[in-house]
Amino acid sequence: MGTARGLAFLHDEAKPCIIHRDIKASNILLDRDFNPKIGDFGLARLIPNYASHVSTRVAGTVGYLAPEYALSGQLTKKADVYSFGVVLLEVVSGRSSSTSAWGTDMMLLVEWTWKSQEEGRLLNIADPELVDYLDDEVLRFIKVALLCTQAVSHRRPSMNEVIEMLSNEKTSYVDKLLSDSAVYKSSPQVNRGKNSMIPFRDSTQLSITYTQMQPR
Repeated sequence: MGTARGLAFLHDEAKPCIIHRDIKASNILLDRDFNPKIGDFGLARLIPNYASHVSTRVAGTVGYLAPEYALSGQLTKKADVYSFGVVLLEVVSGRSSSTSAWGTDMMLLVEWTWKSQEEGRLLNIADPELVDYLDDEVLRFIKVALLCTQAVSHRRPSMNEVIEMLSNEKTSYVDKLLSDSAVYKSSPQVNRGKNSMIPFRDSTQLSITYTQMQPR
């Protein structure tokens, strides 16, 4: 929740808007009271008030890059939302998005979670070391993470909407949004032209390998 509030401030209260571009677990620091602090703004970009996005060289960390950003370099607030969703899945599952693949299909974290959603077994992704938790709360957090990691950027919620969904114990609104998003499954489609659709799973499957880069 603290990380979500921090991102909401960067996106909607900071003038001009700040997009972090490298939200990941290792860039979220905890103080002695476990209050989160977003760190490492070396890749951050400012978005002018009159602009909906900026086009820039792709930079970030494998496993956290939003599809539209990895493919075209088009950067919006929704790229941070996607990365936040990945971090949320890592917290719940205890698994790494950038280095781990598992199961018979060797799926990555976001892909595996969407497949679990389709099969109606979302709780299976919960960290096995978590032995005392409320099923409804864990499911709510997973579902919010799925909404954040949709392939189509405009369908992702804003960070203020994420805060509202994470803090609201009533899951009907989240369930409705997720039901409406059922078309965007674990192998979402990215439009590459009027008559061309290519499957997209994760930036690690592109011909170019993206790693952390020095800001320009």
